Amino acid sequence: MSHAPFDTPSTPSTSSGQDVLAAYGWDEDWADTFAPHAGRGLLPGRVLRVDRGRCDVVTAAGTVQVDTEFVTPHDPLHVVCTGDWVAVDPGGDPRYARCVLPRRTAFVRSTSSKRSEGQILAANVEHAVICVSLAVEIDLGRVERFLALAWESGAQPLVVLTKADVVPDATGLSYLVQDVETVAPGVQVLPVSSATGEGVEVLAAVVSTGTSVLLGISGAGKSTLANRLLGEDVMDVRATRDADGKGRHTTTTRNLLPLPGGGVLIDTPGVRGVGLWDAGHGVGRVFSEIEDLAADCRFHDCAHEAEPGCAVLAALEDGSLDHRRLESYRKLQRENVRIVAKTDARVRAELRREWKLRTAEGKAAMEAKRGRFR
Repeated sequence: MSHAPFDTPSTPSTSSGQDVLAAYGWDEDWADTFAPHAGRGLLPGRVLRVDRGRCDVVTAAGTVQVDTEFVTPHDPLHVVCTGDWVAVDPGGDPRYARCVLPRRTAFVRSTSSKRSEGQILAANVEHAVICVSLAVEIDLGRVERFLALAWESGAQPLVVLTKADVVPDATGLSYLVQDVETVAPGVQVLPVSSATGEGVEVLAAVVSTGTSVLLGISGAGKSTLANRLLGEDVMDVRATRDADGKGRHTTTTRNLLPLPGGGVLIDTPGVRGVGLWDAGHGVGRVFSEIEDLAADCRFHDCAHEAEPGCAVLAALEDGSLDHRRLESYRKLQRENVRIVAKTDARVRAELRREWKLRTAEGKAAMEAKRGRFR
């Protein structure tokens, strides 16, 4: 089977092969995990980019092209992806990745297909940098979705408000930051301008350790920001539309690149759909204030709709909880339950029982109402 040729990424010039891998995140824990494979004569390497069943992998001996057919099962969540550490067979043509080391974290979303599949976007990431453009109106609901997926992945989220230079008024900018902070509890919100350099130094310090992934829709300024952090124009950049701030997918693959100040960066294509994938924990982290209120509800299974003694509805009534926030919470919870139900028979059975119970309650209420008017 033929494959399109790869552009081989450059490898840092170091005196030691281990120094090469260290620049890409290799540490003693990875070495311990890899030990059994080293005994078989395999080489450790990190996946820099994947394209149609082949990938660029950086090893202590340099960057090689690797075929992944031996480690790519039918389950899309276990295919080789950017950020993975793999065991590479050093001999043969083509070279093969024999296995993928267990992932520390994985950023997964649901696909747009009707088959309810999860798609892994990046692996072994410590920082999930969610890029939101200030050139257009901020979609807080989308920010909440990205945050839920980021928390669920195991990475620490960070919201970067890009193109801060388009908001010259400091007071106006502070209000925008506060708006995003209200939907991002426990998350740093940082205004950044790739054009002026505002906030870039702070961001560079955050991503100087571990692996960071840039996430956001097309036109959010991810590739421009990546170039600024890398100190050179590595990623292709194109103008966005003035009307809606959207851009074409200039980044078409996920690329892993070492940063000059330390740390590793993964730039990703713009994500059009941000579907949840078994992200119940992540949703809870994003809406932690609602989860805290729910703990004080009279009933442990309170749906926060019309139940007596509901602390969530009480907060809504007294204005301490925003109505948009509650609706977003309900929406993401429903979506997540539907996704989980498609892959979990137990959850499907629980949903069927709940539906039958509510149907029976509705019929009983209607009969009682008719009886009063007879």
